[in-house]
Amino acid sequence: MSTVYHDIYTLLYDHFGPQHWWPGESPFEVMVGAVLTQNTNWSNVAAAIENLKDSGLLSYERLSRLTADEIAPLIRPSGYYNRKAVRLKNLLDMIGENYHDSLDCFLGDSLGKSRQMLLGVKGIGPETADSILLYCCGHPVFVVDAYTHRVFSRHNLADEETDYHTLQSLFVDRLPEDVKLYNEYHALIVKVASTYCKKNNPLCDRCPLHGVNG
Repeated sequence: MSTVYHDIYTLLYDHFGPQHWWPGESPFEVMVGAVLTQNTNWSNVAAAIENLKDSGLLSYERLSRLTADEIAPLIRPSGYYNRKAVRLKNLLDMIGENYHDSLDCFLGDSLGKSRQMLLGVKGIGPETADSILLYCCGHPVFVVDAYTHRVFSRHNLADEETDYHTLQSLFVDRLPEDVKLYNEYHALIVKVASTYCKKNNPLCDRCPLHGVNG
């Protein structure tokens, strides 16, 4: 592991401990959560998922039978619920059409094929696709997001204008290919960004990464 990346991981892990990501009782719940978490916080996603659970609809077999219009009110707490209902329905339709309505077949497909299929779904971008691949399918894919960009650009480890794939490569090229490591590292970055490395008024002097510089 490249020294500064190893140091950052160690500092974060020692400070916060394991994050137990992604919160979810099943791969399907994780998949739904990855779509719903776009542009909102996790508490809103959790409320939407509880609605689906309470309605007995949190399974591929049941949810895939609904239209986007039927899904939308159930996920209202997640915000942008009409848009997210369409994206979720598009994802479910992709599994139905390409994997014969078998979630297990999708989960067991190769990384390259799964990623290609996910990125072909309207409304599913690289971050959501990679979240599903890592946290739902268990593929060794490092997920980056706005938090990653904020933390690593502030510590001079990434340029301000770094795009998704370039930022992702900074980690993949410097870390062992390890699902557990990728999982924990991304979760810890989210934790430090939301706790200390805030968008406005960051708490730099209290941050476990205080003094780290690229």
